[in-house]
Amino acid sequence: MTPPRATMRLQLHRDFTFADATKLVPYMARLGVSHLYSSPILTARAGSMHGYDVTDPTQVSPELGGEEGLRHLVAALHSAGLGLVVDIVPNHMAAGGMENPWWADVLRRGRDSHYAGFFDIDWDCADPELRGKVLAPFLGEPYGDALRSGSLNLVGDGGEPLIAYYDNRFPLRPEDHAAIATASAHAFDPKTEMGRNRLHDLLERQHYRLAWWRTAGDSINWRRFFDINGLAGLRIEDAAVFEATHATLFRLYQEGLIDGLRVDHVDGLADPPGYCRRLRARLQELAPEQRPWLVVEKILGAGEHLPDGWEVDGTSGYDFMDQVSALLHAQAGEEPLRRFWSEISGRPADFDVEETTARSDVLTRSFAAQLEAVVTPLHGIALADVATRDVTRASIRRALTGLLTHFPVYRSYGHEQRSDALIAAVAGAMHDVAPGDRGTLARLERWLGVEATPEVAVRFQQLSAPLAAKAVEDTAYYRYGVLLSRNEVGADVRRFSETSAEFHADCLERLRCFPDAMLATATHDHKRGEDVRARLAALSEIPDEWASAVHRWFAMNHVHRREGPMPAAGDEAMLYQMVVGAWPLADGDLGAYTERLAGWQLKALREAKLATDWTAPNLEYEDAARSFLYSIMSDAGFVADARAFADRISPAGAVNGLAQTLLKLTVPGVPDFYQGAEFWDLSLVDPDNRCMVDFPSRIAALGEGRSPVELAAGWRDGRVKQAVIHRALALRREQPELFARGRYIPLKVSGALADHVVAFARSHKGVQCVVVVPRLCAALSASLLPGADANDDLKVSCWQDTMLHAPDELAGRTLHNRLTHAHITVAEAVPVATILKMFPVALLAN
Repeated sequence: MTPPRATMRLQLHRDFTFADATKLVPYMARLGVSHLYSSPILTARAGSMHGYDVTDPTQVSPELGGEEGLRHLVAALHSAGLGLVVDIVPNHMAAGGMENPWWADVLRRGRDSHYAGFFDIDWDCADPELRGKVLAPFLGEPYGDALRSGSLNLVGDGGEPLIAYYDNRFPLRPEDHAAIATASAHAFDPKTEMGRNRLHDLLERQHYRLAWWRTAGDSINWRRFFDINGLAGLRIEDAAVFEATHATLFRLYQEGLIDGLRVDHVDGLADPPGYCRRLRARLQELAPEQRPWLVVEKILGAGEHLPDGWEVDGTSGYDFMDQVSALLHAQAGEEPLRRFWSEISGRPADFDVEETTARSDVLTRSFAAQLEAVVTPLHGIALADVATRDVTRASIRRALTGLLTHFPVYRSYGHEQRSDALIAAVAGAMHDVAPGDRGTLARLERWLGVEATPEVAVRFQQLSAPLAAKAVEDTAYYRYGVLLSRNEVGADVRRFSETSAEFHADCLERLRCFPDAMLATATHDHKRGEDVRARLAALSEIPDEWASAVHRWFAMNHVHRREGPMPAAGDEAMLYQMVVGAWPLADGDLGAYTERLAGWQLKALREAKLATDWTAPNLEYEDAARSFLYSIMSDAGFVADARAFADRISPAGAVNGLAQTLLKLTVPGVPDFYQGAEFWDLSLVDPDNRCMVDFPSRIAALGEGRSPVELAAGWRDGRVKQAVIHRALALRREQPELFARGRYIPLKVSGALADHVVAFARSHKGVQCVVVVPRLCAALSASLLPGADANDDLKVSCWQDTMLHAPDELAGRTLHNRLTHAHITVAEAVPVATILKMFPVALLAN
């Protein structure tokens, strides 16, 4: 197998199954992708809309159509010349009651269960109440309340006796079955005091302890996925667990049904490099004649690179998404936007302040128990040496908290990176911890670094990664509103923009190290769609105009602020960004758009954890914020003004979107297209970004076969973006080696607007292509997009004396613009106005 030329990601669930995906195979083939990239396909919780909550890894999901449905899909893919890449979830499985048979057996049999070692459970934790037991934080109320109210019941229904809590069921020890069977019908009735006592005594004998879900952060003795009680961490480093969880996937791969894998949340594993190498080796063993495509979901910190030696083809593309987004932002806009944000919101202009605070908040709220799991072995190290035995557990906890609030990456790999990360974290924490704990902090640098035991190293890394995800992406990003287009999964918010030279350097590095890495611009986890980000990027070019608009709207909408709790200024300011950033390009139902915004608003407020929270919702504040949104979106004056501003920046957003799309299609790497993003992607955070896609309209548009130039005048409907994708994918299909292994040659641009152009060539064995796209085009977009009050004279004049300088190997060649059908003879210097005369971006090939 060769790496994919391009992939299309589809979200599979009970309402969009293998059968539905099969119907799209002709469309995907005609569009030009080489592989379907699917969400997880193994059996997950009933009704799961994503598949990451696997309950049975031994079978293909019946809700999706089972293995028979999968085989029909793969047969259709193969018939059309396509393959299948599957998302897999080695880090965790669903936890709760009976739905996951492996988890249920652990609850039933405790440490004697065959699956006791499958899950990352601390059977010997410090809490004496939980030794030999599993905390089961699955009650919606305190345990005592559930017992008194009768919400907990013993049920049998003629089969195995179970504990019922509403729709949930929990197993009982086999040793208790006989006594239950001979007891009277009312022996465990919670309506009577005697029955309640018996039921409580029965529950106390179990291998688990039922508890209120809010106790988990402080008391849980098993590793979760982030802070989600319903997802239990797997010990995938154990060979038996590895084989059991991957057996079905391995069989499907060996039979040729699967061509590649995307590994979800690799940072959660005990040994990510070891896992990746084992996975690669196992797949090679199963099919020696093939080389599977393997990419990993890995968030890279500032200046961080995917380590060598993992035996993977690269990341799943968040790093590229960050790079191409930064390229579209104007550095000159950072300082005025930061200043404006701080003034209007009263919050810090420095993201470091927000991140440090968020890390501290989240560590205290959600990861206290996991923090203790790291403190315990560290304290053991201290006690083992007479020189450090007076370093107290409390001091270690305080110092470790300070270190984690400043840890600069998700987790570190290798001695050198671990040392650098620890040095940076300790340096930052020295300013925060009390003077009396600074000696402890210095010792932690050694105990977590060169002197780290395997247990300490793993526990620390499995805490630092989820803490970073929850504190940075799921908290600080919702508190910091300088420009929301930079607050994205995998983004480095501290880097506001990227120059063309820096972007070229990123592409050259990817070609050298991971030429087959995935390139993403939209995912099932993104916080706003790729074209929302592209539109909001235009605000970096007009910061003063944006500040004036927001001040105007604050004054205009003051009438909608009532007495009592109302949205904080920061929440209101971020709302205005989303209103204009995602404003639909086609006239439609304003009420439906308002409801979408309300869904985003609720999630944003709760993720920020300032006025409200998922764990303790402030319903009064949430109602007030929602009422404010409904009021302003019913105000004709505000709606007209907001729509006019959205119209003002939408052409620039569209040009940015086309530039972003063509870059993804032509730089080193494998472009991925998230379902539906072939048209403009103005989606919001999930679940909005996982809604059903109108594929019939996309199929019809592709069937018309119209060129990008023909569709440019009607750019608002999104068909022009699909046409660019189709043309570029056709070239990738004609010249796969050009894009897979061809040289990447940055091209010099000169003239007054040189900084507004990104240009490069790809070359391989006499085959070349040249890509030219604009950037920072808020002032130019009306001259670039047909239908945006422009004419050909304006298109030419807007570029003034800007020239593209070609290398000698291209001189004298006549190249065909695949997007316009124009032909250009390459000279030493070519006017950019000539190249972009008919269309905002260019793809020239011989």
